[in-house]
Amino acid sequence: MMTSSNFTIRAATEDDVAVILSLIKDLAEYEHLSHEVQATAEDIRQSLFGEHPVAEALIGEYDGIAISFALFFYNFSTFLGKPGIYLEDLFVKPEHRNNGFGRRMLAHIARLAKERNCGRFEWSVLDWNEPAIRTYDRLKAQPMKEWILYRLTGEALDQLAQEG
Repeated sequence: MMTSSNFTIRAATEDDVAVILSLIKDLAEYEHLSHEVQATAEDIRQSLFGEHPVAEALIGEYDGIAISFALFFYNFSTFLGKPGIYLEDLFVKPEHRNNGFGRRMLAHIARLAKERNCGRFEWSVLDWNEPAIRTYDRLKAQPMKEWILYRLTGEALDQLAQEG
């Protein structure tokens, strides 16, 4: 077992763009979705570090080597009247799993949520990802079974955007 004292978490910087993109590709491979990755280094750079950043990223390092990342952004709860943090992706390289590093990254984001006066911290998980679901259950995170996620992309997004 790897020691957690050798694991550190830090805010990503613009110098991490290639590492983030590489970890995104590793995540897509794990999720059997490599064919969906269209992001480029420039996309990541603009989205995280451009004139109007829309998300933030954390890098988890073991002995100074990037082994994990988390990418998140703000959402807003009209009922709470407060922002929330939405975790888009959390990934730990397979050879570093089961050492508590993912949980440490979740705890780090939870602290950020509290420090930033957020009312909630949310994420989604693929229904087949049993190891992640077990982890989230142990955290006492609540699945939102009454909610159905909808998404518009590609042509459907284009068509709706063109409506008057």
